[in-house]
Amino acid sequence: MVSEGSHIIEIDGGFHVWTRKIGDSPIKVLLVHGGPGMSHEYFEPFEDVLPPKGMEIYFYDQLGSYFSDQPDDPDLWTIDRFCKEIETVRIKLGLDQFYLLGQSWGGILGLEYGFRYGKALKGLIISNMVDNMDDYASYIGTLREQLPEEDVKKMKAYEAKEEFGASEYQALCLKLYEKCICRKVPWPDAVNRTFQHLNEQVYTTLQGPNEFTITGSLGNWNVRQQLPTLTMPTLLMGAKYDSMNPKVIKKMGELVPHSRVFICPNGSHFSMWDDPNHYFPEIIKFINDIEQGKTI
Repeated sequence: MVSEGSHIIEIDGGFHVWTRKIGDSPIKVLLVHGGPGMSHEYFEPFEDVLPPKGMEIYFYDQLGSYFSDQPDDPDLWTIDRFCKEIETVRIKLGLDQFYLLGQSWGGILGLEYGFRYGKALKGLIISNMVDNMDDYASYIGTLREQLPEEDVKKMKAYEAKEEFGASEYQALCLKLYEKCICRKVPWPDAVNRTFQHLNEQVYTTLQGPNEFTITGSLGNWNVRQQLPTLTMPTLLMGAKYDSMNPKVIKKMGELVPHSRVFICPNGSHFSMWDDPNHYFPEIIKFINDIEQGKTI
């Protein structure tokens, strides 16, 4: 049995990843953060909500993320390797019939883990992620067009010159992010930290230079055809102001056999921060319903 506190886990290649257990319960929830290459830090509100409701949670920084080893090797940043990493973490933490909550990029990994290792899951929670990158890119592009025309024009000019690090360009990106990534402004300290600790190599290899310029290896990711193969109870969560299209998340709910969909009415991509009064009760209800044997 893993005692409460931080644990370093060795994974393939001799690398090490950081985990932290909070609570003590037969109901176990592994939190898989977004990015790619961010950290668990923006998940900090979970500590104040789920353990008091009788749930044991595990924070976990993926390889390349701030609290774990950060090797300089772009070849490591693949969906397949990350899924194998999660399975190693599960085994070494002694988790079986557990709940996996993946948010954003963590939602990609949650879906992919479900396809590969679904028998280990009691329930799957996919938070703020759609099932393909084309829809995502199209939708966030539409949101960007809602900014003032002059701002959009300036952003596109910087992009044409690939000057993604320009201070004015970064400020314009923040304008968009404050509308669809986290609407709680100014951003909470934990959100700022997780962005400050972003591993650029992991992010650019998989995603690209920013949220709406997808030049990385995830560009062709699409699992819509596989959704009907997910057999575990699944909660698909989105938000009205999210960078992920709520209509697509609702469509996913039609394809995943034992699923329910919830769209946070006041939230964006980080709904745990800007709509916690809707976000957390739905997670708790989903888990409690499964524990009570109710049909999802």
